Amino acid sequence: MLQLNKESIKNKALWENAGIETIQFDYDQMTALTTENPTWVHFGAGNIFRGFIAMLQQNLLNTGAAKSGIVVVETYDDKIIEKIYAPYDNLGLLAVMHTDGSLEKKLIASLAESLVGDPAWDKDWQRLNTIFTKPSLQMVSFTITEKGYSLKNAAGSYSTEVDQDIVSGPKQPKSVMAKVAALAYTRYKHGELPLAFVSMDNCSHNGDILHNSVSTIAKAWQEKGLVEAGFVNYINNPDKVSFPWSMIDKITPRPADSVKAALEASGFGSTEIIQTTKNTFIAPFVNAEKSQYLVVEDKFPNGRMPLEQAGVIFTDKQTVDRIEKMKVCTCLNPLHTSLAVFGCLLGYQLIADEMKDPELKKLVEKVGYQEGMPVVVNPGIIQPEDFIKEVIEVRFPNPNIPDTPQRIATDTSQKVGIRFGETIKAYGERPDLDAKSLTFIPLVIAGWCRYLLGVDDQGQEMALSSDPLLPMLNPQLEGIKLGDAKSAQGKLRGILSNKDIFGTDLYSVGLGEKIEAYFAEMIAGPGAVRATLKKYVK
Repeated sequence: MLQLNKESIKNKALWENAGIETIQFDYDQMTALTTENPTWVHFGAGNIFRGFIAMLQQNLLNTGAAKSGIVVVETYDDKIIEKIYAPYDNLGLLAVMHTDGSLEKKLIASLAESLVGDPAWDKDWQRLNTIFTKPSLQMVSFTITEKGYSLKNAAGSYSTEVDQDIVSGPKQPKSVMAKVAALAYTRYKHGELPLAFVSMDNCSHNGDILHNSVSTIAKAWQEKGLVEAGFVNYINNPDKVSFPWSMIDKITPRPADSVKAALEASGFGSTEIIQTTKNTFIAPFVNAEKSQYLVVEDKFPNGRMPLEQAGVIFTDKQTVDRIEKMKVCTCLNPLHTSLAVFGCLLGYQLIADEMKDPELKKLVEKVGYQEGMPVVVNPGIIQPEDFIKEVIEVRFPNPNIPDTPQRIATDTSQKVGIRFGETIKAYGERPDLDAKSLTFIPLVIAGWCRYLLGVDDQGQEMALSSDPLLPMLNPQLEGIKLGDAKSAQGKLRGILSNKDIFGTDLYSVGLGEKIEAYFAEMIAGPGAVRATLKKYVK
């Protein structure tokens, strides 16, 4: 069986005979060059990074358009580095899942180093600080999920970690954003070297979110006399430090047993799937769909690698904004969340299977085509009609994508404000549209509230996916009983009026009562969720 390590990949014939695409560059030379002159650091060592972003640089390495690889940093779950990166010499395998059931297999070998981004890991932290002193460093990118940028807890105050970081300064940071600020401070002290910090997460205006978090910590440190005022100026000077906006899109589900079995049958043996104590599902291989998009604002004060040669679209901020809104607010993410909440309630285990369900397929068509498309601004370089058609007709129905509604339902409270709130706000701002006319978006929000009860449509207890606001949301729904619509009266107001969740008070735009009514129908008894869907999407 083929095993992932830096010696085995030198025997290209063995890998090619197993149908696995190998690399066209010297791996040892790449790691040596990267160690000396790193150009790219990435925070977030998960599947989207290895299955998409790492392969972009690999394309450049294969063609000779780049000489150095990527240094990957994990700040949330150190077991990813310990169990998946270190034992396999930072190598991996990408399995692209085609709609016909075939797998396209490629080595992932563009990662020169993997580090735990934590001062408690002294050697790794020192190495990371050394990297940030290098004039060669051009880009620091991120896939740490929406909650990774947050400084505050559910109550709206700074988290305990952030509070400690603000008091203690840049020497021993605990929160992710304080770690980033501390590393930026290291770079500032070594000559105010230029750098681009690029969020590649599914957040609206992700560059601004990252900038605001880092600059907030920097300013707090400066006010306490822990750093110089010049550091705050450095962070806020776009000629020195930039925070470009981006839009990323590629489905990279948890590693699947079916893919594991297929890889083993082809002669690939490094297939152990691990669930860490932090509930991360990861393996030496990544399974992913073929479709992928990355659009980035072209704002790099220290230059950048020619990633347009690997398919990345570089453009201006306005175009990124339009593409991001098209995808996150209309053409993909809201549809995913719609399938997630109702898929969990109806007992589905695969997104692809949901697309065979006539009510659910009709629901996403209504959310996307009927209610979302009227407020989409065409970005020009990607056509919204083509994008959403690919999502609904090709990507979601792909039976070989082992993506689950339970995975997509993770952190929904952090997503609904962007995925639905932005469209609701747009309806309120347009004189030719009326938010009160919306049916399917409020139906999904009601479905999410119904999901939060932790009881499926058959009345059976149902596990909820992790979400940072569950401790705040669950108590507000206490006392609601299936079969007793009156038990829900007044219970949703605290959720639906929360501007931090939806970006607006849903009662103020005329949707609160409508959502309450849908919710009441969905708790009428077992089967009420299905009956409500049938009633409205007919």
